[in-house]
Amino acid sequence: MQPKIVKQWTTQTLPSDWFKPQQAYQKDTVHLEETVKAIISQIRKNGDKALIEFAERFDKTKLTLLTLKVSAEEIKEAYSKVTQLQIDALQFMKQRVETYQKQQLQTESHMDIDGITIKTVFCPLESVGCYVPGGQAAYPSTVVMTAVPAKIAGVKRIVVCSPSDAEGKVNALVLVASDICGVDEVYKVGGAQAIAALAYGTQTIKAVHKIVGPGSKYVTTAKILVSTDVAIDMPAGPSEVLILADETADPRLVAFDMVSQAEHGTDSVAGLITTSEQIAEAVQKYLAEITVSTERSEKISEALKKYGFIITCDDIEEMVKLSNQFAPEHLEIITKNANNLSEKLIAGLILLGPYSPVPLSDYASGTNHVLPTGTFAQSFSALGVFDFSRRVSIVECSKSGLEKTKNNIKILAEAENLPNHYKALAARFQ
Repeated sequence: MQPKIVKQWTTQTLPSDWFKPQQAYQKDTVHLEETVKAIISQIRKNGDKALIEFAERFDKTKLTLLTLKVSAEEIKEAYSKVTQLQIDALQFMKQRVETYQKQQLQTESHMDIDGITIKTVFCPLESVGCYVPGGQAAYPSTVVMTAVPAKIAGVKRIVVCSPSDAEGKVNALVLVASDICGVDEVYKVGGAQAIAALAYGTQTIKAVHKIVGPGSKYVTTAKILVSTDVAIDMPAGPSEVLILADETADPRLVAFDMVSQAEHGTDSVAGLITTSEQIAEAVQKYLAEITVSTERSEKISEALKKYGFIITCDDIEEMVKLSNQFAPEHLEIITKNANNLSEKLIAGLILLGPYSPVPLSDYASGTNHVLPTGTFAQSFSALGVFDFSRRVSIVECSKSGLEKTKNNIKILAEAENLPNHYKALAARFQ
């Protein structure tokens, strides 16, 4: 079953929260939070014992205190289970991400004004935990996206948590990617329990200073709940794509892009907003054709049925307004003047033109695919090297420079009834 075409939707005729039902992790929020709080509580109370129990319950695997952490032998064994082509592809992806992230670090702030020197330096965090989803599919690319920026920033301890299979093994490519990217520790822990372990620590897993990475609605909820005690990157997941298209778009390509996003899982969001009823109808037709014959069709069909949508608008302005209300994780613009249009739009990542699909940014562009979802793109950015750093301003002032500020400091200190602030300055000239 495919998403229905909803015609004549505008910002006037739609309810202001029209996009909320499309956010999978917002469904049954109260029950979801209660479930995740209970998991977090068990981890904080029972540590490793709870991790082992949850692994058996959720991952259907029996772990022990000795097998929670991935061993060097297991990583070596993982290389024998993957191909050289896969290793080369991971190396290629790592190089692209490194190049982009290093370029971002090249700008250093330095200012001299009236005897006051200010410079900003970036200090790496001591430790980070990278959550790498598993279960329905393995995501070695997420290892690259989270660990490489951390490594470039200079983080000393990089930890990966990823669920194991029924045999107690983490996906081989995830382990190979972890090794290639210089990850220090890998644990066979998934879901909300992994987030709790990274936040509060257990007998085996030492707590980290920040948790990053995408995940299910349980992982996202857990990150939000522990964020009062440990830093997180952003709410990231379930995944989303929104496509803006006019009459120049190829409906077949639009349909393929929606299907590719829907295959992430049954809670993935794939939407189209278009000014062309012909495009909307053609995309609907192609979705039906592609979904029937493709791999993972059952999951794709369910995702499109639950969280897929096609909206037609009268004009570009309405399309922009609706898109900005949604603030998607991935935004594809397949229209005339796409570059100019992009300047008006809000999204975690914007992809321009028919040759810039989401898979490009997932694997090869060098940009990060850990992105804010659920309208959080309105206030969060993609994961990057700055998320693994602390910005510190260093100020040095000469005596003459301080003297030039005396009068203004005196006025403001008195206005805020903090007379000793000025006395601390004046004492230097007595």
